[in-house]
Amino acid sequence: MSMLQLLQANAPVGRKPRARGRALPYLLSLPALLVCVAIIVPFVVAAIYSLQRYRLNLPYLRSFIGVQNYVDFLTDPAFWNTLRISLVYTALTVVLELLLGLAIALLLRRPTRFHNAVSIVLLLPLMTAPAIAALMWKLMTNPGFGILSYLVGLLGFTDFKWASDPSTALFTVVLVDVWVYTPFIMILLLAGLRSLPRQPFEAAALDGVPATFVFFRITLPMLAPYIITASLFRLLDSIQQFDIIYAMTQGGPGDRLMVFQVQAYLEFFQYTNVGRSAALLMILWLITNILSNIFIKNWLRLRARVHRQA
Repeated sequence: MSMLQLLQANAPVGRKPRARGRALPYLLSLPALLVCVAIIVPFVVAAIYSLQRYRLNLPYLRSFIGVQNYVDFLTDPAFWNTLRISLVYTALTVVLELLLGLAIALLLRRPTRFHNAVSIVLLLPLMTAPAIAALMWKLMTNPGFGILSYLVGLLGFTDFKWASDPSTALFTVVLVDVWVYTPFIMILLLAGLRSLPRQPFEAAALDGVPATFVFFRITLPMLAPYIITASLFRLLDSIQQFDIIYAMTQGGPGDRLMVFQVQAYLEFFQYTNVGRSAALLMILWLITNILSNIFIKNWLRLRARVHRQA
């Protein structure tokens, strides 16, 4: 027997499995650690840039200015216009998509072949890249040859400007957003509806309980976790919207659709002002964090109150 075989034969049994067991949690958490690093590093870099006067066309004038970029935004009427438009856009898209998604999910609640086929067809807009969808809608709403402009003209709305008119630009991009992302909320709520236990609904049907009572006192409270999840995802995405608005109007006409991400993009690539762009994104992160916390706390408080009443 060789020396190596002798050492292997005399090695304590179970040492290697125990070492592997101790290392396994660290190996499993490694992807999550890499993701955290990939998130934290750009965040820290953006926070540092936001405290500097940093322009790409004047790199030799780069200097530390503290919170001056934030002060400039707070005293700039254009920033408050951006904040107002971003919040209005977020509120409109989330509310409309939640109502439409819930309505469609209720219609397709029964798992029949027809309902399954319809749900698959309704997912097609979600499979389209938002920028591509925006370009499609831009062609369809062209006042000269767009099919939607033609159909609207048949209804008596001649020379409808869609996204090129300040009075209808917000309506147009909200319409595109609703078309793209309503299937996302629909499929989450549909999965939630089909996973609810049947016993409460069967008991309500035997007792002759009205449908409105069943919906507001049984269905909605039980569906609350799915509503929270879908609405929160859309809240976080809508307030950071960029591709649909930029592909259709580049933030125009004028500053009618100048949301946070579009303004930050223009500050960086058009005005080469890295400091202001980073400060704007940090403000967006703070607003998103506050809104998401308020949203979750209010929804959880409402759900707990409904459960106590039930």
